[in-house]
Amino acid sequence: MSIPKQPRQLMINLMYLVLTALLALNVSAEIFNAFRVVDKGLKKSNVALDESNNKIPAEVDKLAKKDEAQLRKYADRAVPAREVSKEFTDFVQTIIDTMVNETGGYVTDSRTGITSLKGEKNKDVTTRLLVGKDPAANNGKGAELEKKITEARDKFIQLIDETDRPEFMNKLSMSIDSAWTATNKKNWANFNFNHMPLGATLPILNKLQNDAKSTEAAVLNYLMGKVGGEDIKFDKYQVVSAPKKGYIISGEKYEADLYLSASSSNVGTNMTASVNGANVPVIDGVAKYSVTPSGVGQKKYTVRFSVINPVTGQTTTSESEFEYEVGERSVTVSAAKMNVLYKGVENPIEVSAAGISSNQINVSFDGPGTINRNSDGTYGLTLANSAKPGTQGTIIVSAAGNAPTRKAFRIKGIPDPIPRIGGIKENKVGNGEFKAQLGIAAILENFDFDAKCDIAGYTVTRVAKGEDLSEATNPGSRFAAEAARIISLAKPGNLYLFSNIRCKCPGDEVNRRLGDITISIQ
Repeated sequence: MSIPKQPRQLMINLMYLVLTALLALNVSAEIFNAFRVVDKGLKKSNVALDESNNKIPAEVDKLAKKDEAQLRKYADRAVPAREVSKEFTDFVQTIIDTMVNETGGYVTDSRTGITSLKGEKNKDVTTRLLVGKDPAANNGKGAELEKKITEARDKFIQLIDETDRPEFMNKLSMSIDSAWTATNKKNWANFNFNHMPLGATLPILNKLQNDAKSTEAAVLNYLMGKVGGEDIKFDKYQVVSAPKKGYIISGEKYEADLYLSASSSNVGTNMTASVNGANVPVIDGVAKYSVTPSGVGQKKYTVRFSVINPVTGQTTTSESEFEYEVGERSVTVSAAKMNVLYKGVENPIEVSAAGISSNQINVSFDGPGTINRNSDGTYGLTLANSAKPGTQGTIIVSAAGNAPTRKAFRIKGIPDPIPRIGGIKENKVGNGEFKAQLGIAAILENFDFDAKCDIAGYTVTRVAKGEDLSEATNPGSRFAAEAARIISLAKPGNLYLFSNIRCKCPGDEVNRRLGDITISIQ
């Protein structure tokens, strides 16, 4: 059961917006008559929503009895949803009744038989009750009404599962329109009710009641859906492959059971399956696939399922790709980057053992360092500070049914980086380009690891014809004050020497010395 949005109700809401705009221009008898029509329509809509909402809690409770353990929590939220709506609408109705009674109630024209508010043009009662004597003080019933709207909305949202709230919040009618913030009005109550005739205010209040009942209906429909009160919907599918073996040996047959996982258990037997475009038999909802691959290496196959929805008759297709590895019965070990282990970085190691499950493989390191398994099946080896470049470490692989495999790796330090001033690669540089540089960087060229070497310091010397040498010892990478001053003196014909360049790379115990840089200013 669901509550559709009626065209009549949508039209009433639209009419209200138009008439509110007209009210600001000219308050005539015709406009007040139109407001009466809108107000009458909102009241009828509220009655219809109440009648429908009254029926849903009993239906939810009935459906929840199918599985009390799982569904009772949803049935128990139906009555609170009704209570939140009633509490709010009763509060609004109290405001309506107070203003109507204070202005003389309703009167019926003896000639036309039309019933209308005696005080429909009264602006004092709405301003006094809803706004207050001082509009800026925001101490009227309108401020309390604004708070009640927010509180009721929050209570409704709490009845929705946390994971479903982001999507559900877009369906809620109850909210505080922020349009007033773009005006010179002091607050929401002032914007909506200050000097507003009673005949125009009542449709606003009845619309707030309508918003609460509509939000209540949305919550009840949500709960109805959770306990199985909506038609079955097939909108998300997942294909699952269950191979009998993850690895197979060349010449063996690959076998797998292919399953369609859906959000509903009512899939039925209206299902067809194909692998790489060829149909495969479906028995008891399970597609049976087998193949004897040729050659070794990685193999892929594409599975397509088509399912007919037993409720709608619509066909939905879902497709996924799977892969498996065909190899020889052997164990191999290889370094992912180079046939060396570098100190100061994590060395990626790949270990494969065809025909053997990964959880049956044990990898260890005989040397100064630790090795860890990553989530993707690779390994990372980090050498200890005590590791000495020029020595060796051994990776040991033990696998079920195979003798341990040992492989030695050379231990090396990170190669020397190249000192470079910005992007300058030549020893002849234009004066402007040279002065724009900020310091010296240590560049690791053709090094495949994510590593960074830091410049510890250097000496900069300026040689200018006819002038004394200018020299400064600079700490760190960037040009410090004195070095920057010397750089700023550069003129064509000057010679700059950057010497005693020191840096420290990951894994280094002491600074290493790099080559000098000579720059000729053009």
